[in-house]
Amino acid sequence: MENISYKSAGVDIEAGEESVKRIKTHVKKTFTKGVLGEIGLFGGFFELDLAKWKQPVLTSSVDGVGTKIKVALMAQKFDTVGQDLVNHCTNDILVCGAYPLYFLDYFATGKLSPEMFEQVILGFSKACIENECALIGGETAEMPGIYANEDFDLAGTIVGCVEKSKIIDGTKVHKGDVLIALPSTGLHTNGYSLARKVLFEVAKLDVSTYDDELGTTIGDALLAVHKSYLNPIKNLLDNTDYVNGLSHVTGGGIIGNTNRILREGMTVEMDWSSWKVPPIFTMIQKLGKISDEEMRKAFNIGIGLLIAVKEENVDSVLAELKKSGESPFVAGRIN
Repeated sequence: MENISYKSAGVDIEAGEESVKRIKTHVKKTFTKGVLGEIGLFGGFFELDLAKWKQPVLTSSVDGVGTKIKVALMAQKFDTVGQDLVNHCTNDILVCGAYPLYFLDYFATGKLSPEMFEQVILGFSKACIENECALIGGETAEMPGIYANEDFDLAGTIVGCVEKSKIIDGTKVHKGDVLIALPSTGLHTNGYSLARKVLFEVAKLDVSTYDDELGTTIGDALLAVHKSYLNPIKNLLDNTDYVNGLSHVTGGGIIGNTNRILREGMTVEMDWSSWKVPPIFTMIQKLGKISDEEMRKAFNIGIGLLIAVKEENVDSVLAELKKSGESPFVAGRIN
């Protein structure tokens, strides 16, 4: 009988070592002043700058990118999903008023490809640098029998910090507050199971199919990077009189996510005609014969972030957002 090895069972330790070698340079580029130690230790070390904070409150979140990974595999493009994950997690703590400090990732696959893995980490690195967030560790797991050879999954954990006095948790939201919207860059990281079914199973399209209305291929439209809203709104975070509440529009849509910051008796009233729904959403709706109600539950339909502000502050907030190159607009209010 032939001797059995870990490699013959499907786990290639050498590929893992090669992957770590490939990513070290990319990861180090993300290191900020607070990072202690090197990549590859059993844990990541981060020293909080206590001189910068009066009453620091650590804020954390964990998430994934869902079946957007399947589109990445179809297109054989892997750097964007890494950016998606960091930006999604950044937004989740940002709407609590927190600035990101460091990020950790989990990458699991059936058969580890150092080349693919490096592209994913490149995406992590790019987004971490843009969000001034350090990538201080992670876990890479080769799991034959759980995942098919090329299949993989991603998860990420982010830790940030907010002054206790500047926590944004919905308690300052009041009836009459106006909702200012910031556009999304596409589907972001939600609704891909429905989008894939419509576009690839029902309509029989391909990731390489070019569409004139989209101005790009189906694959590139679906893989548009989930936008980080840190830079556009960080100036607003320093003025807590302006921002009463923030909603990151992810799974569950505009209403479902904004309800998370409302108190009992409050409702969201959206002006659904206040913006033009991007072509990728109208394409999915038309080809799948999907109702407006279902579209609004499954997708962000063009809005990535909502800011609840007092009516008297609307013009000031719009002006501040426009300074950062954004195209904000009033999309609704709290009743």
